[in-house]
Amino acid sequence: MLGLRRPSWFAVLLTLAGVAAFVALGIWQLDRAAYKQHLLARFAHANAAPLTPFAAVSGSAPRYRYTHVVVRGRFLAGRAYMWDDQTIGEQVGVDVYVPFAVPGHTRLLLVNLGFLPHSGAARNVPRMPPLPAGTVTLHGLYAPMPPPGLKLGGDQIARQAHYPKLATYLDLGQISRDLRRPLQPGVLLLDPDPRSPYQREWTPTFMPPARHQAYAFQWFSFAAAALVIFIVLHRRKAPPANRPPDTPPTP
Repeated sequence: MLGLRRPSWFAVLLTLAGVAAFVALGIWQLDRAAYKQHLLARFAHANAAPLTPFAAVSGSAPRYRYTHVVVRGRFLAGRAYMWDDQTIGEQVGVDVYVPFAVPGHTRLLLVNLGFLPHSGAARNVPRMPPLPAGTVTLHGLYAPMPPPGLKLGGDQIARQAHYPKLATYLDLGQISRDLRRPLQPGVLLLDPDPRSPYQREWTPTFMPPARHQAYAFQWFSFAAAALVIFIVLHRRKAPPANRPPDTPPTP
């Protein structure tokens, strides 16, 4: 078995620090994966949770709490926003958001009505079913606004004059400026309703546990690679197998 040359203290400390850092990052990613598994379980059971009055969460950022709330108010007539290029299965369409005024609250609540598929072979923008007039009662999950993948094209909402306004991403700040009203920091994901024309298959908007587990494997691989590099660099080389024996000098 080949031995190792005596390494310098700097090489030992650098390797140990690198291995410790990589292992710590891997363990952290595994902890995040377990936490996301817990959030997925909470999200899956949120619709069956008891209803909480919206006043209990109004003004606060939901941040993965997924509170099942009930709220009374009215939709703002003639105001709607469509988040384009959304998919359910093989269908491509839009998610429809409508502002909702709650009595006693200065902030509007943005309500996600659900998914409407594009119509026809040309994938035309779907027509919105009429909204209920007057005061209505809604119940759903109070959740964070889904983050946009890429904010391309600037403020697409501000450049449109007619509703519903279509955009490849939606931003609470841009919608607030368009309405000239402040918005709640979260959105309401309406509970599924078989009588509704909207499809509602909500999924959490965070990095899935599997990706955290993949990152953990990556960090642990870096730790193993650091040890291998240390061993390779300090391996004692064996003498050549066919080296001739030393001969005494000639007198």
